[in-house]
Amino acid sequence: MAHAGHSTVDVPVTLSLVLVASVYARGWLRLRRMPAHATPLWSLVAFMAGLVSIWIAVASPIAALHHALLTIHMVEHVLLMAVAPPLLLLGTPALTLRYGLPFRWGRRSARHGARSPRALRRLVTHPVVCWLAPVAALIGWHVPAGFELGMRSPWWHGVQAASFLASGILFWTPVVRWRAAPAERWMMPLYLFAATLPCDALSAFLVFCDRVVYPSYLTAPRLVDMSPLRDQECAGALMWVAVTLIYIVPAVAITLELLSPLRPQSRRHRGDISASMPASRQRRHPHVA
Repeated sequence: MAHAGHSTVDVPVTLSLVLVASVYARGWLRLRRMPAHATPLWSLVAFMAGLVSIWIAVASPIAALHHALLTIHMVEHVLLMAVAPPLLLLGTPALTLRYGLPFRWGRRSARHGARSPRALRRLVTHPVVCWLAPVAALIGWHVPAGFELGMRSPWWHGVQAASFLASGILFWTPVVRWRAAPAERWMMPLYLFAATLPCDALSAFLVFCDRVVYPSYLTAPRLVDMSPLRDQECAGALMWVAVTLIYIVPAVAITLELLSPLRPQSRRHRGDISASMPASRQRRHPHVA
């Protein structure tokens, strides 16, 4: 991770992300030759955009400034929890990365995935667990003691970033797959809306608190003409607006889709009726077709 006193670009993380991108691109190209498993171009674009988001958050020159500006630190958190995870999941990474690995490694990873306990997978991907995981990470790491630990130690800052990304992937898994779980479809808008509340509470505290919550920023070098308290207010406002929009937009889209399925169904129903009618009767009732 880029940290105080480190280079402005984290070379090991950058190379790791390039390696993941190469494996994914190889798997995507192999799947394109298999019509039964072919993934669309937008999946490739989404996954690569997710990797770029991670790079910006943890390995770019911007990330190297997180020790000086809380606003930059908050940009990292939003990218890792709310931007990168849905983009990565839209790229169907499990299948594509498996096909991108060498044959023996891909087959071995498929066997290990099949052996994982089904009950454990159900528990980890249960919507309640997926909702609570990012809330716990968000609140835990923004408590001053936890936040300051990440500011002092590059290792703990890496753990913080990894927990944000992992909990974000858990959170967005039910959202990305909401069509595959009929029993959970109607709860998705509420699931997304409820997730904005802890972020709103934390953001409001940072914006309206009349003191600097994190002492590290009181002694941090001033890169811009902005007081630590003003920087904290900007960071809170950024998280407030960004997270609300990122969560509410898919909630509204899912709600609209759930409320308007009757028209396509009625068209299919009319088509089935028309196909089952004799030709002579279809001529007498052309409006049915």
